[in-house]
Amino acid sequence: MILLDGKKVRDQRVPELRREIRELGFAPVLGIVQIGRLERSEAYVIQKIRFGELIGARIEQVRLSADVSTEDVLFEIRRLNADPAVNGVIIQLPLPQGIDRRVVIEAIDPTKDVDGLTARNLKSLLENDHQGFLPATTKGVLSLLRHYEVPIEGREVVVVGRSLLVGKSTALAFLNENATVTICHRFTRDLPEVTKRGDILVVATGSPLLITPEHVHKGQVVVDVGINVSNKESLAEEISAPKLIGDVDFVRVKDQVLAISPVPGGVGPMTVLSLFENLIEAARRHGASAR
Repeated sequence: MILLDGKKVRDQRVPELRREIRELGFAPVLGIVQIGRLERSEAYVIQKIRFGELIGARIEQVRLSADVSTEDVLFEIRRLNADPAVNGVIIQLPLPQGIDRRVVIEAIDPTKDVDGLTARNLKSLLENDHQGFLPATTKGVLSLLRHYEVPIEGREVVVVGRSLLVGKSTALAFLNENATVTICHRFTRDLPEVTKRGDILVVATGSPLLITPEHVHKGQVVVDVGINVSNKESLAEEISAPKLIGDVDFVRVKDQVLAISPVPGGVGPMTVLSLFENLIEAARRHGASAR
């Protein structure tokens, strides 16, 4: 079994990203708008801040209270859009109830949308136009497979999950790579029979341990995008502690497939890496347009 280690790939890319930033001649700036103080969101933002600092990028963090209005969020996004020193803008998801996710994401300048979630960038994905920014998680999945030299062109890919943020965009990206793609969801009949057809299986449902040995085959490459919290884990002193688990039952599946990504440590680090790759590209384009 080959472990698709996203953390290892991310760390190997650090010297190259540092070099790319030195060649820019300035530190690219990522604006992060964070609403509320969800524990998981805090952890994600900390990861991004640490990685940004590691490669020489700068972070402008905008913290807003959970009861903030959509208009106040839009004000901060527009301020970041208008600041020529800021090269990328992201909204840390998930958002509290009462904030219209579609409205605030669409307010981001598409040239600064390094998460690749605005309509213009998603249209670029649909049209296979490389001028747009590929969604960070989708880009991370593809980069992980490329690093481990997993063939994509001509292969059959099964994507379990149809969210716009991950499932649909990832399926489109595989189509653009000349794969044959099947998308599964909760109405799919006989899910194990469908998932076993794939040379590559990508799972992004938010359903803990959904994929078991009956869903896979020996020659398959499995990419687990799911991140779920389990409270069933205990520490050495029998203190209950949360544990991150994926949509794939890793322990039971790992010896039944050719390769698999772990949770945590698989797609998550690759998403952070891809976000900063997009940021550097945005800074490069902004710098070129300013000259």
